Amino acid sequence: MNARVAVVLVVLLAALGGGALLLYRKEGSQSPASAAQLGQPVLAGLQAADIQSIEVREPGATLTLLRRPNGWVVAERANFPADVDKVRELVLAAIGLKVGQVEKIAEKDRAGLQLDASGTRLEFRGEAGKPLAALIVGKKYFKREPRDAATAAPDGRFVRVPESAGTALVVADPLRLASAKSAPWVSKEGFGAELVRTMEVDSPADGKWRISRTKDDTQWKLTPLYAGEKLDVIRANSASYSLHRVAIDDVAPPGLRPDETGLDKPVTVVASTFDALTYTLKLGKLRGDDYYAMVWVAGEPKVTGPDAEKRAKQIAERLPREHALEGQVLLISRHKFEDVLKKRSEMLDKKDPAKK
Repeated sequence: MNARVAVVLVVLLAALGGGALLLYRKEGSQSPASAAQLGQPVLAGLQAADIQSIEVREPGATLTLLRRPNGWVVAERANFPADVDKVRELVLAAIGLKVGQVEKIAEKDRAGLQLDASGTRLEFRGEAGKPLAALIVGKKYFKREPRDAATAAPDGRFVRVPESAGTALVVADPLRLASAKSAPWVSKEGFGAELVRTMEVDSPADGKWRISRTKDDTQWKLTPLYAGEKLDVIRANSASYSLHRVAIDDVAPPGLRPDETGLDKPVTVVASTFDALTYTLKLGKLRGDDYYAMVWVAGEPKVTGPDAEKRAKQIAERLPREHALEGQVLLISRHKFEDVLKKRSEMLDKKDPAKK
């Protein structure tokens, strides 16, 4: 056994938890049919233009991407817009897969490589749901055994086409998007309240406060403000700017009750802009590092100022997308609202102690 073959053997044994499968073949023993597969497309004939839907199925989870005239959507998230770049990446990766290694495996050994029902199944369909191609994505492949397989960057992936139950393939692409979790797939484009004129925060636990200014270049005022108190202007600026660009981390599955998300007793943030738009944001419970959230946008934009034409164009481009978010339960990073979700007392300048 030469050094190269020994390394391959060790890697495969490590991937299977030690000894579940022995793929060693004596040099020159590989069949001509297997050798002929090397370098060939795994999903021969698959064309990007033909794909109308993609199903990603894992144990206990399914995610379906559907092509629509105006882009891709995630079916299980009430047809929420999908990240088109991610869809394109997966499609191109699938089309570009080449056979790097071929090994015959017994039925009992497929589970060790997650090339059975424990793996991730990708199905590509065309018009009217016509099957185009399918692929079972198994364990990560490493040329050398890593210290931590969970965090190490793989050199490829074990895969299998469904009709070849006894053949395992190794491909060079790690197929990082082979996941049925919704977070990697939903479009991260959110909303943005620019040039905030007033912001009111109403918390069931901490009460209400409001900041306002008459012009974009004037100082903020805090309401209520008692004798001896002074607003911390830096904190007011930070709070208002937090809504300038709000990205989405994920979208909650349909059917959650308001008491499950905390949106039955939310913190309500209302921000009005100098462009005559009003953003109403409701924040519920935390799910991990994300708040359950809902947003509404009201008003007709009235843009003034030296760059009015440019800003009016930007607003006109983003408003349809922002209105499409209304009614959706979103998941937004808690860190985005650290400067917004402060008590009134935390908005004060501590150099001038608060006095009622």
